[in-house]
Amino acid sequence: MALYLAELFRLGGGAEFVSPSVLAESLNVSPPAASRMGRRLTRMGLVDRVHYRGIRLTEVGRREGLRTIRYHRLAEAFLVNVMGYGWHEAHEMADALAEIADDVFVERMDEKAGHPRRCPHGEPIPTPQGEMPIIEDMPLAEVSEGETVIISRVRTRDSDRLQYLAGVGLVPEAKVRIEARASFGGAFLLRIGRDECVLGSELADALYVIRSEG
Repeated sequence: MALYLAELFRLGGGAEFVSPSVLAESLNVSPPAASRMGRRLTRMGLVDRVHYRGIRLTEVGRREGLRTIRYHRLAEAFLVNVMGYGWHEAHEMADALAEIADDVFVERMDEKAGHPRRCPHGEPIPTPQGEMPIIEDMPLAEVSEGETVIISRVRTRDSDRLQYLAGVGLVPEAKVRIEARASFGGAFLLRIGRDECVLGSELADALYVIRSEG
């Protein structure tokens, strides 16, 4: 249940309606399963449900969703920073930890991980007070040829893609120069330090960046 609330926040920001089909695809469950959970969450007062629009979090549901996101992203940071997991391995384990963790366990993970403000993929970690930090970044696709940017977030859960991106150095805080880009949403030629790589549009869509000042 908690994972549904967290995913609803991730997809709709707590204010937008999310269709059961979109929620089902994101969580890799069947649409009927997502619909049943939507009805259950409605009865519990955690979501509002409107026919033909979907469901969205109530204020109580939003708080619970943010709490789960905090638990999950801190668990990912703990698994990677302390336990030595790869960033491509941490997601499913963090889901399991978020389901069973209590506040004491989470605060100890936070301390051991060095009080991180972001998870290993660059996503912000909600505060203990239930506030989601705002990150002002942009998709890589909005950056022009010749610009230098810093990777802010990597927005994919796919293990193979994460391993590939790490292998070529496309990780949060990496400085990247856009050497060239094809027209009409084509591939990018990127420089990371002394190395270059060609990145297809599908992988590029997972990268969010900020412009470098230097």
